[in-house]
Amino acid sequence: MYLSTIDKPRTANWKGLSGNVFALGTVSLITDVSSEMVAAILPLYLVIGLQLSPAAYGLVDGVYTGATTLLRLAGGYLADRTHRRKAVAGLGYGLSAVAKLGLLAAGSSLTALGFVITADRAGKGLRTAPRDALITLSTPSDDLGRAFGVHRAMDGIGAFAGPLVAMAVLAASAQSFDAVFVTSFCIAAFGVLVLVLYVRDRPEPVERRQPLKLALLKDPAVRRIVLAASLLGLVTIGDGFVYLLLQKREGLAFGWFPLLAVGTSLVYLLLAAPLGALADRIGRLKVMLAGYGALTLVYLLLFGPLGGWPLLVLVVLLYGVFYACTDGVLMALAGPVLPERLRTTGIALIQSGQALAYLGSSVLFGLAWQFWSQETATRAAAVAVVLALLTTAGLLGRRS
Repeated sequence: MYLSTIDKPRTANWKGLSGNVFALGTVSLITDVSSEMVAAILPLYLVIGLQLSPAAYGLVDGVYTGATTLLRLAGGYLADRTHRRKAVAGLGYGLSAVAKLGLLAAGSSLTALGFVITADRAGKGLRTAPRDALITLSTPSDDLGRAFGVHRAMDGIGAFAGPLVAMAVLAASAQSFDAVFVTSFCIAAFGVLVLVLYVRDRPEPVERRQPLKLALLKDPAVRRIVLAASLLGLVTIGDGFVYLLLQKREGLAFGWFPLLAVGTSLVYLLLAAPLGALADRIGRLKVMLAGYGALTLVYLLLFGPLGGWPLLVLVVLLYGVFYACTDGVLMALAGPVLPERLRTTGIALIQSGQALAYLGSSVLFGLAWQFWSQETATRAAAVAVVLALLTTAGLLGRRS
């Protein structure tokens, strides 16, 4: 079942992977440089600059990821219905690029920022499922973990570079945020150009173009994966919360704050491909559960006995391990279960379940922080991850 979309795959492959995987990885790398330039400083700007309460920040953070749930489903369904996965992904990438210019006009208005952030995330919601579906359709089933690992590693390079580019632009422009936004737009536009020129869509055989029937949830295996993904999303708090808790506990200078995201991204990009290949060998579920084990340790360390630079380094290391073990591995785990004609819709359904659950998680954690305490909220999150991990092992272990 080799489904490469490249005319001469062997000339574009690296150890059996399609050139499409590398083209999509390049687009993600460039786009992540653009998005992480903004995302790395956003939590600090909202909480310190605009003085948002933890509960209000939790709502904004949840909307940042969760409000695009319907667009994820719409994008996935549209891509499968029209067989134009590249076009739908391109629309999403383009919308996110234009949203960067919207930040110029938003200023300090929370309402305007909310609209711009929603537009940016809407673009992400539209593009993610078609992009991941193109990866699964361009890769043999046995190599999906490695393919997603390579793609996520390239994505991680962009996430690593983005905050550094933002810091360089700020230093060169006398701390002008407008310069960051303009630079971010230019980089995102270049990513769209790479998508148009180098990513190939997978042509659909004429005889297979039949009316699309959304019967995915009738499959017990698909239901279990959607349920497990949603449950894991419900117990995962946002990166911004983790970094803010570290900054408050250690009194980290604001100028160092973006480097927390840089460190996490560095660990992620170094480990994503090796752990993806490991998942293909020993089992994707095992690697994914190990990642959530690392996340549990992150939450416990935030208010544990360790402090200072050892705490910062260990949390960043474990947080990067968590992302490397889970981000692409979940999609590789789901890919073979989803029917090919509904692959994009199925991936969108899984991602939408996670995104909607993440919205609830951010709001609940923000409320717990504000009305209980930082320590109680974080330890409750650690307990919740353990319970979700055990439940997921029971749900997906049967399929394995």
